[in-house]
Amino acid sequence: MDTAADITAMRRAITLAARGLGSTSPNPVVGCVITDAAGAVVGEGFHQRAGGPHAEVHALRAAGERARGSTAYVTLEPCDHTGRTGPCSQALLAAGISRVVYAVADPTPGAAGGGDTLRHAGVRAEQGLLADEAEAGNAAWLASVRRGRPYVLWKYAATLDGRIAAADATSRWITSPEARADVHRLRAEADAVLVGSGTARTDDPQLAVRGIDGVTQPLRVVVDTNATAVKPGARVLDDTAPTLVAVADDAPAGHLPEAAVLRLPRAGAGPGLDITALLGALHTRGVRSVLLEGGPTLAGAFVAAGTVDKVVGYLAPVLLGAGPAALADAGISTISRALRLDVTETVRIGPDLRITAVPAPARKGN
Repeated sequence: MDTAADITAMRRAITLAARGLGSTSPNPVVGCVITDAAGAVVGEGFHQRAGGPHAEVHALRAAGERARGSTAYVTLEPCDHTGRTGPCSQALLAAGISRVVYAVADPTPGAAGGGDTLRHAGVRAEQGLLADEAEAGNAAWLASVRRGRPYVLWKYAATLDGRIAAADATSRWITSPEARADVHRLRAEADAVLVGSGTARTDDPQLAVRGIDGVTQPLRVVVDTNATAVKPGARVLDDTAPTLVAVADDAPAGHLPEAAVLRLPRAGAGPGLDITALLGALHTRGVRSVLLEGGPTLAGAFVAAGTVDKVVGYLAPVLLGAGPAALADAGISTISRALRLDVTETVRIGPDLRITAVPAPARKGN
């Protein structure tokens, strides 16, 4: 039976894991806490960067000889394979850990099995403590592994009546400085930031993270089907971060840097590119999480393709009454086909409201 001390240690491990968001891809975020027989913390750590030591190794180094006979709490099952680093299951055994509590089983075929290795070696290995909390903290990576495509978070900012700009196309600024700063946090946690040609043409965005020290800049992706929106000298082509411009196979793109061009098939129906092919290409490049920032046409294509995993909407206490809506045609023609969402969080950000929601499970009868 899990004790209060077990729960406290695992919750600390989950908090530590979150420190790696945005810098570990294509690896997961993982936290580890080691406690001695009296329940005192003797070591802790988190996975900081891909290719670097895993969370367990950082914690074991901090614990030193005090790890022998201790308990390790890990948010994800210790890996059981040799990649750029050795298997954490063997590191735990070598350190003399007597008990391992991990929240979530590793779904990666090559890395899974650490729990069984530990059990066969006589270590008490237990799974499932605070699994839901650990899953939520590692949602993007877990979903990416299970689905074979990047996890997609669609973010938008709108007025209370759902407008992203006024009738004359002006949109700066609908939301507050506090809300805009929070968006940079989302960017910092993502592997890639993605916009469409309309946004690129209208705003000439840089798409870099600003105001956060030591951040790993995400890959910038512009979906520019006909290669007409991103021009030489566009801010998204600067050297702040790597950039891909996704264009159709048959689009003339000689004006763009060759290394930045990603050629993809056009969508089978309607304008734009094949969303599945786009996500597949990004996944192949190690992208496990995508922040979809716009605009409404591209967001509609992602919703229609069933590839939006989370929605974060920033709603400003502003009314316009006219202007473009946050979401364009998403292939939904009747209320019975509406994409129903479960709200998971509502938070005040300055004067604005941030609403987080995920697609609801299919209801019977729909």
